[in-house]
Amino acid sequence: MPLVYRESLPVEEPKGTVLCVHGYPESSYMWRHLLEAVADAGWQAVAPDLPGYGDSPYAGSGSWATHVAALDAFHREQELGEVVLVVHDWGGLIGLRWACEHPDLIRALVISNTGFFADGKWHGMADALRTPGQGEQLVDGLDRDGFAAMLRTVSPDLDDRSVDEYFKAYGSEERRRGQLELYRSGEFSELEGYDLSSVDAPALILWGEDDPFAPVAGAHRFARELPHPSLVVVEGGRHFVFDDAPARCSAEVVAFLERV
Repeated sequence: MPLVYRESLPVEEPKGTVLCVHGYPESSYMWRHLLEAVADAGWQAVAPDLPGYGDSPYAGSGSWATHVAALDAFHREQELGEVVLVVHDWGGLIGLRWACEHPDLIRALVISNTGFFADGKWHGMADALRTPGQGEQLVDGLDRDGFAAMLRTVSPDLDDRSVDEYFKAYGSEERRRGQLELYRSGEFSELEGYDLSSVDAPALILWGEDDPFAPVAGAHRFARELPHPSLVVVEGGRHFVFDDAPARCSAEVVAFLERV
């Protein structure tokens, strides 16, 4: 089932391709500023809506493995070849797993406010979503206003258009159940079989300083464990750092691209 995607304006003789993978409960809309910035810098960029998020149809399954397979199929269908992979939140767990399976396709990595460690721990909301009964109550009880209030406890300045775009993940019963399947479909321990250091490519670790879900200690761990890291911590940025500080994040990614 093809994914709906957002892309930058066409670039003549692009310097390369940037593939952006969004987190939960966002969509490709989170990359809107970055797509424009990298195109201005001479790069082609594309950002799919994962199955059941944004405008992409639900795939019949919301599992971690389903999303990795959907990303792989999207990459092949679009004939993207070697890419700079940009990931955030669950996009990291999905995209970095794909990167480990296809290290020859990775020109560089941009990793933001995520995790990829076998000894990782679920934060409080994730634990709730993983708990039978409690997760159902959480996703079923959220209307648009409640969803907006929840997001704005993390990113107070999130605008109404962003809320509407991200709330599409709650647009049907099956999409809401897909969210629960995503959180319940795997354990961090499964990452023991993936060696991110085997992706021998430059990596920008770009992190919101005040993230309550993926603390900045994770950024420093990525910097220690990756072979070619650069670390940027965005002061005052929180979990949705590309929404919180779009100009700063876009500038940092563009500067990194000039080095790869």
